[in-house]
Order: sequence, then structure tokens, then C-alpha cells
Amino acid sequence: MQDGPGKGVMARVARVLSAVSTVALWAAGAGLVLMTAVVAWQVYGRYVLNRSPSWTEPGAVMLMSWFILLGAAAGVRENNHLGFDVLVYLLPRGAKGVLRTISDLVVLAFGAGMVWYGGQLAALTWGSTLPSLGISGAFDYLPVVVGGVLIALFALERIALRLGGAPVDQELDEAPAAGEREEAAGAAQARG
Repeated sequence: MQDGPGKGVMARVARVLSAVSTVALWAAGAGLVLMTAVVAWQVYGRYVLNRSPSWTEPGAVMLMSWFILLGAAAGVRENNHLGFDVLVYLLPRGAKGVLRTISDLVVLAFGAGMVWYGGQLAALTWGSTLPSLGISGAFDYLPVVVGGVLIALFALERIALRLGGAPVDQELDEAPAAGEREEAAGAAQARG
């Protein structure tokens, strides 16, 4: 990253977002464990007690929504989300950053859409009550909103770091460009 007054600010923002990502990842892990316990209780209730609790299925689904969307947001920050990078590896080094920025802009727009439309769904269902859990229906859509906020923040961070000159695409920089691969193959052929 280039030196300047923005470097310290970006470093502090990156530390805060790293902590947020870590908390999201731990919360996702805890949600997975808790969901497993809820499903185990449901199975025990159904097959041993012959009386399955009514709250276990919707509770497990809600927990699953939380841990999937929090984990997906952490994956965006760590660049572990799904991607189709074949074209990126075939392009020269300068074009790789441009394509990654376009990809991050699409992820940012997707996160913003999750916030917008998830927020609308939460607002529409705020007055209803989930009968088996006794809570507002908006809680079904809050994971979409929170996950969308985090996804958008993490994508925005990657864009800002890239524009600031930080090495956010190290795995792409380590992959040889198309011309370099051909030179390496020719050199290997000449040796062999």
C-alpha cells in the first residue's frame, strides 16, 4: 500500500473489519453447533419421547440462516467465496486486478441488494409472530440483512485496498501470466 495519511486509516479499518469477520466466523461456528444440538433434541423428542417440540424445526432453520450468511460474509473478506477464475489466470497481470475489482463490485451490489430487499421483507413481517417461536416474523429475514451488510462492507474494503495499492490479490499475482507460462513451457522443453 502506498504511504500517505490514508494508510493509517485503512490499516485501522482493516483491523476493525478483521475483528468483525472473526466474530462473524465464531458466531457462525457457534450457530452450527447450536443447530446440531437443536436437531439432536428434535430427534430425541420424536423417537424417544414420542413428542417432538414444535420450536425445534423453525429454530434450526433460523440458526442455519445465521451461520450460512455470517460464514458467507467471512468468506467474502477472506476471498474464499465461489469464483470462476479461469479467465483471470489467462490474462496479463494488469487485467487481473481490473477483473477482480469488477467481481468485487458485483459482490458489493449483491450485498446491498440483500440489505435492501431483506430489510423490506423484515419490515413487512415485523408485525407478525412466528407461532412456534413466539417472536416477530422479521427475525426470519434479519440474517439476510446482517449478512448483506457484512458482505457489502467486506467487498468495499477489498475494492478500497486494491485502489490504494495493497496486495489483496496475492494468489493472482503468484499465478504466472499467459506469456510467462509459454516461456516457462518452452524453457522446460529445451532442457528436456
